[in-house]
Amino acid sequence: MIDRAGVARRLEALRARIEAAGGDPEAVRIVAVTKELPADAALAALAAGLRDVGENRAQELLAKHDALGPRGGDAIWHFVGRLQTNKVRSLAPVVSFWHSVDRPSLVAELAHRAPGAAVLVQVNVSGETQKGGCPPADAAALVARARDAGLDVRGLMAVGPTGPPELARPGFRSLRGLADGLGLPERSMGMTDDLDVAVQEGATMIRVGRALFGSRPGRHAITAGGP
Repeated sequence: MIDRAGVARRLEALRARIEAAGGDPEAVRIVAVTKELPADAALAALAAGLRDVGENRAQELLAKHDALGPRGGDAIWHFVGRLQTNKVRSLAPVVSFWHSVDRPSLVAELAHRAPGAAVLVQVNVSGETQKGGCPPADAAALVARARDAGLDVRGLMAVGPTGPPELARPGFRSLRGLADGLGLPERSMGMTDDLDVAVQEGATMIRVGRALFGSRPGRHAITAGGP
């Protein structure tokens, strides 16, 4: 079971971190990433006043959505991980926000399976080959392709590099510049370790797990806890 009071306390501390970094806690959207946690984590986030819940694995997202049933009715599900095109069909009825659109084939599949879907184009600002995202030079063309396909392109998304948080600053700054140049309002960047830098560089959305739920002890059975 997830300690709901603990999640509420951590959320208060997280909003204080956002404010200390120069952001508006009411304007920076917090996506509660429940990766490797039981479905009760999503219920705890909802109980604390959050609505945005993120997952990076298709099977885990679908299992948690089904486990929550009517109790998860207020949740807005975000897919935040690297997305295979063959997973879009099963996710389309559930996911409201797609963070990791990084190639034309994925644009085409989303346009087919989820017409008008709200998406973010993921940009690889760190240059690390193990991370998803299109090259920065290709972002404008991919945004244009997604718009032409009828998708609702809200903004850009990036994952900071491995290492100390300060290493993420140049990439986050460049993402903001790209988004501004394309007239896109949303910038999804920053996780538990580097969210302070992300907020300083203009994040409008952060994706956090440990900052809300504490350290993950490992994979859990996906079962919904009590109301």
